Amino acid sequence: MKIIDIIKSDVPSLSFEVFPPKNSDSMESVKNATEQIATLKPSFMSVTYGAGGGTSEFTLDIAKNLQNKFDVTALAHLTCVNSTREEVRQRLKMLKENGIENILALRGDITPENKDRTKWDYHYANQLIEEIKSEYNFCIGGACYPEGHPESLNQHDDIENLKRKVEAGCDFLTTQMFFDNNLLYNFIYKIREAGINVPIIAGIMPVTNGKQIKRSCALSGSALPQRFKTIVDRYADNPEAMKQAGIAYATEQIIDLYANGINAVHVYSMNKFDVANKIRENISEIIK
Repeated sequence: MKIIDIIKSDVPSLSFEVFPPKNSDSMESVKNATEQIATLKPSFMSVTYGAGGGTSEFTLDIAKNLQNKFDVTALAHLTCVNSTREEVRQRLKMLKENGIENILALRGDITPENKDRTKWDYHYANQLIEEIKSEYNFCIGGACYPEGHPESLNQHDDIENLKRKVEAGCDFLTTQMFFDNNLLYNFIYKIREAGINVPIIAGIMPVTNGKQIKRSCALSGSALPQRFKTIVDRYADNPEAMKQAGIAYATEQIIDLYANGINAVHVYSMNKFDVANKIRENISEIIK
């Protein structure tokens, strides 16, 4: 099933993101974790690459397993980073042959190992989207940044770049994590004013480890509101309390989003079944 058809429904959707193993030795444990999350019957599940586009060889295996074994629609990530045109075309061919209909097209993170962009055949996500649309009928998602992309000069330039993705054929957009819903509401108003009318999926990160959040925010450009900083400062050294507080905060965000008409929510669950399951339980009467 194509994700655009899922999220265009008036019924609220809840989806989860999982990631493949770093190597084949941990494939079985990661597969088990993703299968546990699949038993929650999410609207769909996205399967990432590793940082910089690594571990892509496992993305298809996880996505295929989710669809074939659990009948959960899979969204496979595909990045520009470290990808030649021939490699991209081969991956697209394999995704199609294995019944994957949905792709999240991304530039990918810049790392010291891949910072030489002269070796890339694609430099921006819109170029990758154009390539996919030229030969295939995938449903294509893209990323958007309620607080602006960390590399953009300002939000106006970032929105102009976002328009290029949509004009290239992007069917829906998924946000980077954010911790203040008002940032999303303001962002949506601005992009609608700019003529971007594709559906928006709100990306929510349950913070269960206070020590990791600073690095995540540095990479994504996300800011922590004072209210949430206070929670992290208070519970970061108590893992179980931090997990409970982080899940509660994420749940509150999700409920507020649904109440304000944002029907599609995507949880960055980090392969943690207990986190995904608790959030699903917390909204059991809202999502049926």
